[in-house]
Amino acid sequence: MNAIFNDDARAAFAAAYPETPHALHHNLRDHPMLTLEALATLAEGLPEASIEYNRGDLPTGVDPDGKADLSNGLSIGDTIRQVDSCRSWAVLKNIQQVPAYRELLLSLLAELKPIIESRTGAMLNPQGFLFVSSPDAVTPYHFDPEHNILLQLKGSKTMVQFPAGDAAFAPDETHETYHTGGSRNLVWNDALAAGGKAFPLEPGDAVFVPVMAPHHVKVGPDPSISMSITWRSDWSFAEADARAFNSVLRRMGMRPRPPGRFPAQNSAKAYAWRVMRKLGAG
Repeated sequence: MNAIFNDDARAAFAAAYPETPHALHHNLRDHPMLTLEALATLAEGLPEASIEYNRGDLPTGVDPDGKADLSNGLSIGDTIRQVDSCRSWAVLKNIQQVPAYRELLLSLLAELKPIIESRTGAMLNPQGFLFVSSPDAVTPYHFDPEHNILLQLKGSKTMVQFPAGDAAFAPDETHETYHTGGSRNLVWNDALAAGGKAFPLEPGDAVFVPVMAPHHVKVGPDPSISMSITWRSDWSFAEADARAFNSVLRRMGMRPRPPGRFPAQNSAKAYAWRVMRKLGAG
């Protein structure tokens, strides 16, 4: 396979990773494993835990407790095959569990691995996610724990990102709840909009999303296919574990200081949480 990220894309990534959102370009288009029919077939073979699909006619913010009815009444295969008209979005998670898709994922990450490992150490837990969305579908305001590059393959969408680690956009208590089993969805209010940066994506465009950077996504007028290639680092795991330990301190009536962003190590709180979890006290 020819290089998916050219010299300019790799230079842009090197200049901004791991903390600055930025646009990139890629050459992954019209791949036979990424057509609608190929993705419908893939989805039908994945375990239930590896698929998620909802109505797409949603507001920017939804109930973070996950109690709202977001179902579309279709199977995952029909949702993808009818994506032009079913007003839904679907995500296929952990596609690396299928050997051919794992090979594709690792080939993409291999192009960036030297840059990644020179900054944040070993590239851990590489995962791939595929998104199939109806026209005008909305992915509500949320955050994710991985380092992430979203590649647009078909159609268009706009991702709006907000500063990672800023409690104005994702309160510390929300981080702590997420890292102890809560929802990734965040509470939205329109006053937050001014703090966002929009990244319009057409086929061949990509965007880097820092760990836990809040964002929401709106698809354009045509069906959309996009792919996230993600990985973790020792730093991202330590940040997550420090957040979890802070939840313990907060339940004890304290007001813990949030973990530092990269390159802060957050090692003391992370270690404390790992000991508690090993002892079954977390």
